[in-house]
Amino acid sequence: MKLFDIIGPVMIGPSSSHTAGAVKIGLVARKLLGETPVKANIKLHGSFAMTGAGHGTDRAIVAGLLGIRPDDERIPDSFDIAHKEGFSFDIDTTHIPNAHPNSTLLTLEGDHGKKLEIVASSLGGGRILVSRIDGITTNFSGDENTLIVHTHYDRPGHVALVTAALAKQGINIATMQLYRRSKGGQAVMVIECDDPIPPELVEKLTRMEGILKVTYLNQEKK
Repeated sequence: MKLFDIIGPVMIGPSSSHTAGAVKIGLVARKLLGETPVKANIKLHGSFAMTGAGHGTDRAIVAGLLGIRPDDERIPDSFDIAHKEGFSFDIDTTHIPNAHPNSTLLTLEGDHGKKLEIVASSLGGGRILVSRIDGITTNFSGDENTLIVHTHYDRPGHVALVTAALAKQGINIATMQLYRRSKGGQAVMVIECDDPIPPELVEKLTRMEGILKVTYLNQEKK
């Protein structure tokens, strides 16, 4: 356990789970989209739905989508900032089967047409879990440099192509998870790396046969 897990993040309150974690969900979703979000449908589940307004969860998620960090005093003003920047959003409640109580379903559209749907949860202490991307189950925190590769079909060779491309760039793989809709169906690789993912590698992977979509997030340099 890290000291950070005990004392929590540097943040604007009132809650590390309902506020700081919600901001982080928005930030990670923005990075995964890979564009500036211009439109968002935000659906709150469980405790997020029941107590989110009082804890500022709705404003926190919007703040994160705008690129505002958990320790930024502008979080309570995120709705006004969004309107000024031309970012449109709507917020509703929903039920997500088998989801953590502090969860949200985000459907995003970027300024160049990219789209993304994710389900993410706030676990407390500012920690989050991304449990679904574009309808396929995942399981990652957003705390590492992460490459997500969607393939048209679950067939032999795709994993080897991706890992070989990473090796050629000198990028070390920390963890790898594989998910698929069904045998032979659409699949997703979630690869956490020790090193940042170069944009040129993402472009190369996108052009490979059988690859449907590539998304990634890199951690900011400290």
